[in-house]
Amino acid sequence: MNKSRIAWLLNSAFFYWHPTLSEYTRIFPETTVFAGWWKGYAPGLEDSFKVEVMGDHKVIPILRSSTSYGSNFTYLPLNIVNRLFKFKPDVIISNSFGVWTVLALLFKPVGRWKVVIAYEGSSPGVDYRNSAPRLAVRRAMVKAADACITNSQAGKAYLIEVLKAKVDRVFAKPYEVPDPKALLEYSGSSDSRVSQLQHPIFLFVGSIESRKGLNFLLEACAILEKQKMHNYTLLVVGDGAQREELEGFCRSANLTERVKWLGRVDYGQLGTFFSAADVFVLPTLEDTWGVVISEAMVIGKAILCSKCAGAFEIVADGENGYIFDPYDPEKLAQLMSRMISDPELVSSMGKKSQQLMTQYTPKAAAEFLAKVTTTVLEGH
Repeated sequence: MNKSRIAWLLNSAFFYWHPTLSEYTRIFPETTVFAGWWKGYAPGLEDSFKVEVMGDHKVIPILRSSTSYGSNFTYLPLNIVNRLFKFKPDVIISNSFGVWTVLALLFKPVGRWKVVIAYEGSSPGVDYRNSAPRLAVRRAMVKAADACITNSQAGKAYLIEVLKAKVDRVFAKPYEVPDPKALLEYSGSSDSRVSQLQHPIFLFVGSIESRKGLNFLLEACAILEKQKMHNYTLLVVGDGAQREELEGFCRSANLTERVKWLGRVDYGQLGTFFSAADVFVLPTLEDTWGVVISEAMVIGKAILCSKCAGAFEIVADGENGYIFDPYDPEKLAQLMSRMISDPELVSSMGKKSQQLMTQYTPKAAAEFLAKVTTTVLEGH
């Protein structure tokens, strides 16, 4: 049994972290997650790792953007320093380049711990490539850290090429991956809202805001409507500021029979809708990763993934789905039409999705992270 003490610093320890953290704790039992935002354990993973809630984080907008993450400052409780000195970790794995990572690096010589920076993935809104001051700070942080991890090859390229991290200190592999058992916890109970819907069912899950690109997906549906292609359903799961506007668009485009709005649902119930769907669509204009893609794939769904999502890297274009430009609804409509017209294609793509996900399991992710941790501990 490995007795090294590991601290995870997560601004938001949301459910998609939990499968990997659960498996990682099996390898390093003396692991504690220090969380800013916490909604409890994912279904089926209760008490599978230790959590200390430090107090909620606050995102303070600096420059808002409708199509990107925008420029933000995230405030986190500063009492993390005292807790770390009390916990006495050997290694700290800290999320991104926020306040907690800065503090972990500043007190590293005193605490004599190692620091790993976890950078989810690269995207314009979080990379700050045009901000010389931010890049200077990040380069200094990367230089002081013992290693960096990222889900994507794009994240790896950013860390090495832009932030000048040493190649042998950057490790890339998807570590935010789902556990199908947690996702399907309540999916045994059918939902009357989906049982009679026209197949194929295209599923969107996410916040209804401009950055998620749902308006372009609905424009693609409007194109299909003009082509008199009616034999499908788009299921929208989520809520947000743009919902009223987009529901109005659906009424004006005669899409009310095609598009069904379910609102926000609990994470444990998402499996019901993933199971009912045939094709998962992520039309995002910017996402550093996009764990919903892997959630849909692990349940065996065909995929339509925006090229602006970091998770497009795990989609095999033409094999388990298609990668598309979210700003091109004409092309998206063509891809949807192809899937509507060929149920066997959709079925085979769904099977391919499950096959691809056999390499991206919580256990595999935990083993990857454990290898990085061991490398750091041994000073290689």
